Amino acid sequence: MNRSKSVESDFDYLLLVLITALVGFGLVMVFSASYDLGYSRADHNVFYYFVKQLLWVVLGAAAFGIAVSIDYRTWQSWAVPILGVALMMLLLVLVVGGKKLGAVRQISNGSIQPSEFAKLAIVIYIAAWLASKGERLKSASVGLLPFAVLLGLLVGLILRQPDIDTSVVIAFTAIAMFFIAGADLVQVLIVVILGVVTFIVTIKLSPYGLDRIKAYLDPLANAAKNEHIATALDALGNGGFLGRGLTESTTKVGAVLPMAHSDSIFAVIGEELGLWGALLVVGLFLFFAYRGTRIALRAPDTFGTLLAFGITTWLVFQAFMNMGVMTNTLPPSGQTLPFFSYGGSSMVANLVAVGILLNVSRGGRGGLRLDALTGFWRRNGWSRVPDSDSRRGSAEQNPGYARTTPRGR
Repeated sequence: MNRSKSVESDFDYLLLVLITALVGFGLVMVFSASYDLGYSRADHNVFYYFVKQLLWVVLGAAAFGIAVSIDYRTWQSWAVPILGVALMMLLLVLVVGGKKLGAVRQISNGSIQPSEFAKLAIVIYIAAWLASKGERLKSASVGLLPFAVLLGLLVGLILRQPDIDTSVVIAFTAIAMFFIAGADLVQVLIVVILGVVTFIVTIKLSPYGLDRIKAYLDPLANAAKNEHIATALDALGNGGFLGRGLTESTTKVGAVLPMAHSDSIFAVIGEELGLWGALLVVGLFLFFAYRGTRIALRAPDTFGTLLAFGITTWLVFQAFMNMGVMTNTLPPSGQTLPFFSYGGSSMVANLVAVGILLNVSRGGRGGLRLDALTGFWRRNGWSRVPDSDSRRGSAEQNPGYARTTPRGR
């Protein structure tokens, strides 16, 4: 896959409306799911968690606005340093991070979770790396082997925390991007087999992960270890078709349902808004998948297509992974529901990712290119991505990189 399109790209206002709806809906549900917890743990302040989440939304909205204004091709130029910063943050977690749910994931007293930003950094880097290969990707020495090593190193570092859930999200997203970039089915199958083997070995070496798999496979024999999901299923069942009404969830009271305002918020939605509310959430993410895929298919160049597809795959897969856990369709995991779950790192990273996606939808038009900075690296001969087209010379050889607008503008 190596192309540069001459299509006109328009800003996707429907996606903007959708994201606004998701974030607004999420804020309402964070308040509804957390007011009892705030009353009992934050000096009777029922708005405690809502206000904190609102502040993260404001910060995320500012970052979103910046991301929308930057030409998405700039991220291709900065793919290597962005990945480098993300990897340093992941290493920092291993040194000074705090433990949560059996894994060392957070720094700064739990206020920053680097793995959330690492997801976006890895999507950007892999999109740039794959775009630089073109048709050579079908060669095992250029495509399959380097990709397997690259993915193994990235996922392996996250598994060191150990954060199996994030590793699964990143691996799934990267493999999907690898296929879309032009890898044949045999190459994809080999990577999938390697991934499955790695997952099995990791689970067997992780007592925490092994317990979760056992509880999922035999919930009756492991009821104590599966209590979280059992409570979530009770909440969904209590909601029926129409739900008990906003703020009327009973499982969130007294923290009967663990992490009701974060990882388990989908169960609260099902209890308070019923089956129709849960289906509305599913429908919103399916619509997000449609708009994101549409943007990817209409992107002006290969990097834009891979970047848009990677962001869309990551957010949608993570959303359905969270909902699958709450319905006991998938083994327990600690992934948040994007735009809904309480948490600053996740909200900011997700909004930045959508901002980049919207810039791709406009073909980079009107975007800030940061030429003074990227020009510095070009003048000093630093390659942003191995074998990138930018090292091969002229604008005629790489029109998607050289222009700030699509052809025909």
